[in-house]
Amino acid sequence: MRVRRGLVSDAEQIARVHVLSWQVGYRGLLPQPLLDGLHPAQRVPRWMTTLSQAAWPARGTLIADDTDDTDDVGDIVGFADLRPTQDDDQDAGEVGEIVSFYVLPAAWGRGVGRHLMAAAVRDVDAAGFMCATLWVLETNLRARRFYAHLGWEPDGAVRDEIVGGTAIRDVRYRYRLDRYRLDR
Repeated sequence: MRVRRGLVSDAEQIARVHVLSWQVGYRGLLPQPLLDGLHPAQRVPRWMTTLSQAAWPARGTLIADDTDDTDDVGDIVGFADLRPTQDDDQDAGEVGEIVSFYVLPAAWGRGVGRHLMAAAVRDVDAAGFMCATLWVLETNLRARRFYAHLGWEPDGAVRDEIVGGTAIRDVRYRYRLDRYRLDR
């Protein structure tokens, strides 16, 4: 497995990982008709736009793929989309945000997420941000345990949304990059 910068040509595979991750990871947390109605083709235009707007190191999408020494390009098994924060209570010059972080369910438990997150933190640090944030569904205990295990902490911020006709709450997690620098 390797982590690399995403290209516009990766949009279809990213959309596939995005949809499959939602369908498995949010089962029981979001309405099943919403999850059943997701199709990768619906998300391809969004990912083509996102990938075309990369401005490394502050904005871009990292890809985890299952390439080996004999392959030039492997299948995408995860991605992390990075940008300056858009939260009103944060300074976009100081806070980098991991907007999307998903790993193909078939790759869960294989270290993909850990390696992908390490690369994401490195890039947020390289962009000169002081800390990183991400939002996670409050009821997504699996993801929250994963982030906590890697040193992310809830910072007390919440946001309420309606997804598929259901009220949800997201909680914001923060990672202090000064701690990352000391651990290197």
